[in-house]
Amino acid sequence: MSSTHIIPLDRLTTAMHRVVRGFGSHESEVRAVAGNLIEANLTGHDSHGIGMLPRYTEAFLEGGLVPNTHVRTVLDAGALLRLDGQAGFGQVVGQEAMSMGIERASQHGSCIVALGNAHHIGRIGAWAEQAAQAGLISIHLVNVVARNVVAPFGGGDARFGTNPVCIGVPLAGQPPVILDFATSMIAQGKTRVAHNKGEPVAPGCLIDDQGRDTQDPRYSVVPPWGALLTFGAHKGYGLAVMCELLGGALAGGHTQRNADASKRRVLNGMFSVLLDPAALGDTGAFEQEAQAFIDWVKASPPRDGVESVLVAGEPERASRARRTMEGIPVDGTTWQEILDAAAKLGVDPGAVNADAGLV
Repeated sequence: MSSTHIIPLDRLTTAMHRVVRGFGSHESEVRAVAGNLIEANLTGHDSHGIGMLPRYTEAFLEGGLVPNTHVRTVLDAGALLRLDGQAGFGQVVGQEAMSMGIERASQHGSCIVALGNAHHIGRIGAWAEQAAQAGLISIHLVNVVARNVVAPFGGGDARFGTNPVCIGVPLAGQPPVILDFATSMIAQGKTRVAHNKGEPVAPGCLIDDQGRDTQDPRYSVVPPWGALLTFGAHKGYGLAVMCELLGGALAGGHTQRNADASKRRVLNGMFSVLLDPAALGDTGAFEQEAQAFIDWVKASPPRDGVESVLVAGEPERASRARRTMEGIPVDGTTWQEILDAAAKLGVDPGAVNADAGLV
């Protein structure tokens, strides 16, 4: 089992700013990338947090990630935008794409944003939260162009990525409902976290290189490769296919159909629909019905072992509050990988440790 560091938020922020500067990023990009990754850790999604920096480093060194790059407009049809992320940091081009979509949806009542060729855009819930802060409903379907990690329903090897789906709904006077999930049983990054901690994954999540059930996360982290399974059998598989067709073929112009596992870059295509509920008419009725339904669902008596019924977004907000106060846990293996990545970027690992208070 790997040891775990508990790092205060302010110290981790300083340390990660130092690492991201190693990419040659401008300060605004440093803040965007480090802030987005740390926010994923705060919400409890360590799979999309600072542990991604070693992968980003490898992508950068091989030329698959281009720092200080911004989104490029390919098509502007008012309420319809086609954008190219130009292999820039997804934390930057994702935010820029959503800002453009929010402005257009506020103007026209709705907007469809097709973003392609973005390097890993991180936790998709962050973009739904951005839209919800502007009072907009949003729907996101994302494909992943990288090493194949998920098997189709009934298949014995990996053929596509974890292909997330996200829906955000703002509620008047209340935090938004943010549904954000991989179409695989678990995110691929969670297998990396489990592997680094020396822990098994839950049954029914993974198959080995022979197509047999396994709980050993190594088959999703190091060769010989196995594959993650889709959630809900054919249901998650069906959603993953739609992510490829809409987020990949339509928005991004490319789907995951290459068995080459040598490249370390992670490219995303994202098909997003943004909607201003006020454009449909009576927002009061929507807000009243939405809140009444949430209250009705949460009033269900909890089963044994369950404290209370929650809706999407609440576990993340609870984790954010707790980790902001107590510090962010980072397992020792992941931390060493980050230090090794820093060294490859020409950043002194000792200074990163000192920033984090680990000296």
